Formats: sequence, C-alpha cells, structure tokens
Amino acid sequence: NRPQRTFINRRSAQIATEDWLINVPSRIPVLESSCVVIPCVYSCPKKRKTFNRFRAFWYRGHTIVASNFPELRLTREFHHRTRMAGSIESGNCTWQLYFVRKTDTGPKTCLNNYLTSDFVKIVDCTEVPKRPVMTIDVRNKVTATCKVTHVCPTSPPHISWSRAGTWTTMSKQENKWLWSTTSTMTFIPRVADFNKRLECKVTFHGRKTTKGSVLVFKKRKQNIGNLNYFAIIFGVFHALESHITKHALVLQQQQQMKRDLQK
Repeated sequence: NRPQRTFINRRSAQIATEDWLINVPSRIPVLESSCVVIPCVYSCPKKRKTFNRFRAFWYRGHTIVASNFPELRLTREFHHRTRMAGSIESGNCTWQLYFVRKTDTGPKTCLNNYLTSDFVKIVDCTEVPKRPVMTIDVRNKVTATCKVTHVCPTSPPHISWSRAGTWTTMSKQENKWLWSTTSTMTFIPRVADFNKRLECKVTFHGRKTTKGSVLVFKKRKQNIGNLNYFAIIFGVFHALESHITKHALVLQQQQQMKRDLQK
C-alpha cells in the first residue's frame, strides 16, 4: 500500500511520521538579484522497499519551480534560474535559486515521493545589502577584517580592499541556512596610512555592492604612558614633600622665637 502523504505544519521546522522525516528552515531572508540556497534533508523508511527512482519537486502554489527530473520543462519565470543542489538519493533535497526577484517571496513546497512540506518561506527580499562588519588592530603591522553574511554558499560575495596588502578570505556556516564570508588583510603601515580610512568593498552574486571603512590610527606606546603617569605621581609627591618641609621649618622658627622671649 502507498503510504499517505504527510504535510508539515507551518509552525514546525520538521515533522516525523512512522516512516518519514523531513527538515527545512522556516524563513530565509534574501538579497534581490543575488542567489539563495535552501537546505532540505529527508529520511525515507528503512523497512520499505528501496525506490528505483527518487523524484523531488519544489512548488510555488501549483507551479513547479525546481526538480531533479531532467525531462521536465519549467516555466519561463524559473527557467535557468533554479536547480536541485543536493543528491536526492542521499536524502538531500536542497534547492538553489539564482537572481532572486521580489516575486519569489512567499511559501515554497517540497515534494519528495510521498512526503510534502509547504513550510519554507522566502521573506524580506531587500534591495540594499547591509554594510560589512569591520575590525582593525594597529601594531607593527595593521590587521583588518571585513565580514558579511549571506545565504548563497555556492556563490559567496567577493571582498576587495582600497589598499595593497596581503589578504585571505574564508567562509563559515553560521547556522543551517546562514553563512558568513570574512576577508583578513595585513600590511606594514606607512606615515601616509595613518589618520586615513581603510575601505573594503563587497560584491554579491548579481553585482550588488556595499562598502565599509575603518580609521587607521597610531596607538600611543604603553611605556610612554607609564612614564607620563609616574612623572605626574612624582611631581605631586615632590610638591607635597616641599610643602611639608616648609611647614616644619616655620614651626621650628616659631618655637625658637618663643624660647628667646622666655629668656
């Protein structure tokens, strides 16, 4: 007997039946014209007969937007913009969408053999990307970082700098659907570098850009600060010592005058 299809409740990120389990995120914010990867994993019943073919489909309403079925032709709206990014046979129903549009927002449905989810929703299709988060450390060398988050690990943003130097770029998975890309740049500062802004430029898939900047400033050496501190303390102590000495001399003179008068 064919098992009955199971629908995921919108308030839950996963559902388990006697035979099936599927897991997808509930909401994913995206950047317009960029790309998004929607992670999706499922498990099928071990006791049942193994399928000869695994077919998976993503829907928007009644419209198929992605599938691993090669003979299927998508509508013009989604043609050449979507693909199944995971191996369906291995339990990966991940879907990727390129050149995101505002019309792409809303709930999407994943259908895999007998399991259906209408839970995942693309939301907040923003037009302007957020500014990167930057840090800087100035010593013998300047070390600066430029970090942005995104939802497209297959096409991470490109980060460039306003100054020549040595830099490395790394990507990290923050949660099931959010990724971060960080560029770290180092250089030996020159006099002309101080009191100027160091900029990083981020270019996302789809060519939208954002910028960030930090001020390069020279820190005071710790030993100079300590010398100034001790100089102040010494000056206060010396002034206090002089005041006490003068006060003692005045008392001594007054006592001597009293003795002379008593004679």
